[in-house]
Amino acid sequence: MIKSIIRKELQVLVKEKGTFFWLFLLPILFIMMFASIFGNMSSKLTIQYYDADHTAESTAYVNVLKKIQGIELKTDTETSIEVQIQQIKDGKNTSLLVIPKGYSDLQKNNQQAVLQFYRDSTADAAVAPILAVLSNVSNGFRENKLQSGLLAAGKNQSEVTQLLLPPLTVKQNMENAAKTDAITQYVPGYTVMFVFFILITMVRTFIKDKESGMLARLRSTPLKPYQYLIGMWIPNILVVVIQCATLLTFGKVVYNLQLGDMSAIAAIVIGLAICATGIGLALSMLVKSENQGTAFTQIITMGGAVVGGLWFPYEMMPAFAQAIGKLSPQHWAQKGFQDVMVRSAHISDIWLSLAVLVAYGVIGLLIASLRFKSFLHSSSN
Repeated sequence: MIKSIIRKELQVLVKEKGTFFWLFLLPILFIMMFASIFGNMSSKLTIQYYDADHTAESTAYVNVLKKIQGIELKTDTETSIEVQIQQIKDGKNTSLLVIPKGYSDLQKNNQQAVLQFYRDSTADAAVAPILAVLSNVSNGFRENKLQSGLLAAGKNQSEVTQLLLPPLTVKQNMENAAKTDAITQYVPGYTVMFVFFILITMVRTFIKDKESGMLARLRSTPLKPYQYLIGMWIPNILVVVIQCATLLTFGKVVYNLQLGDMSAIAAIVIGLAICATGIGLALSMLVKSENQGTAFTQIITMGGAVVGGLWFPYEMMPAFAQAIGKLSPQHWAQKGFQDVMVRSAHISDIWLSLAVLVAYGVIGLLIASLRFKSFLHSSSN
């Protein structure tokens, strides 16, 4: 009996045009769109500058900035400084570093030169890294001046080096095995997000079975509730597994997504499939109509995507949103994927994510089992 239900449901899913659109075509379009927009963004920090001095000293300062890793300098010599400042006021640019005329004379006379930094007062997040870089460069010039003074005072190079040695330093230890970028965010993110659109397909199928009288006919058979639910559950699990495999393969082939341990990826896919379809079973038993099911699906899918960190990195979210996000299955699926793809995790490292996903699926199945009798009695004769 279960095999017959599985066969029937697979045939329905294959013939359903909406299944292909919602679960395969639309997520691929979203991945392509967001990967194209954010995947090509430069990771370099851009500093717009204007050299009003045009001397060897001002050029030397610019060259110091150019040598800093991760810095990209831009200048517009055809536009006047007044116009460029007005562009900041109009919100067209965020900042402008101006090396004033007379900079060279001040440097030669050993006097302090004041560089002007014009900025958009509302762009604190964008400007802060630039200010940090400029401050470090200024400190470097100051150390060079101190070094020259100490050497002139009779100190040897070893003593000067010891005196200028900072009291503390920070050493970077890179732990991630792969690079984190837009691809490792959006490919797994939109894969997880669109997996939950299987809820619409499941609700539609259960409502059709109820309204067509099929469930009423099943009441006269010895079919047990768990047999019907499992028979409806397994085909949808298979669809989600195929969906995830398709989208992740697309990311690998088109964007060279580093998947990591394939057994761990497979475990997350299976756990995610059990989770989403288990919730789909519960939702199908609880809603009264297809429209109601669609509305709840949108809430679960979009709400989970926002707080689960599917649209933007979870670490960038405010603390209250992160706390809420940990209650969503989407967060644990995305965390599992990124742990494997970025942090070289294996199955033993993602057991918590797998446990949460499977737990959601099992709870959904239990709710569906408890509600099935009521759902069956509400079917048309």
